Amino acid sequence: MDLSIIIPAFREGKKVARDVEAAARFFVEHGLRGEIIVVDDGSPDDTEEAAQRAEIPPGVERRVIRYTPNRGKGYAVRTGMSRTQGEVVMFADVGRCVPLENALRGIEAIRSGECEIAHGSRKLPESILQRRQRLYRRILSWLFRKVAGALMGVPARLTDTQCGFKIYRGDVGRELYAACRTDGFMFDLEVLLRALRKGYRVIEFPVQWRCDRDSRLKPARGAGSTFKELRRIKRDLREEEAS
Repeated sequence: MDLSIIIPAFREGKKVARDVEAAARFFVEHGLRGEIIVVDDGSPDDTEEAAQRAEIPPGVERRVIRYTPNRGKGYAVRTGMSRTQGEVVMFADVGRCVPLENALRGIEAIRSGECEIAHGSRKLPESILQRRQRLYRRILSWLFRKVAGALMGVPARLTDTQCGFKIYRGDVGRELYAACRTDGFMFDLEVLLRALRKGYRVIEFPVQWRCDRDSRLKPARGAGSTFKELRRIKRDLREEEAS
């Protein structure tokens, strides 16, 4: 199988069907053998049913995984990753914030052997922001990047660790997520740090991005839990390295 696309979803009954249909079109238009894995992270609405109702053509595999209670985006992506079969695997946030055609650059970089991991970035000069975040979120994003660099040692060359559009060589993605312990939104950072420790090559590629104002991430409300997660990730990685 060429490509697995994971779509983590929580309370996305109004949007997720369009994401599934867009992923199916992407496979067909680019001649890829693929699977779509929607992970319903304990939604109280009809997210699971909407994902199942989405119309997709024959030859595209669809799986919808649901569990309760809600565990967090990191747990959802990890669950989906463990079920993938693709030579290349990726996850994309609900809402089609980044058109899937943007993934072609990252997929080619992995297939050509340029890297093992390719991150979409909204911060590169070539990136196109069709609808920007509100000012307070841009400020919080800037502060997070500074903290991630100082506290966690994220290389300055990586400009956008939290963009929800990431691509991995299949075996590498499955290995890293199997080791990941973060259930919440900071899972991206843990996976990245594990990848760098193992010497995997990580590149960024520019994306066309449109802010989803209906995002489930509320950074101002979750600042305390975010820093708690960061401290726990740093402690766990340090203890693993010492053992």
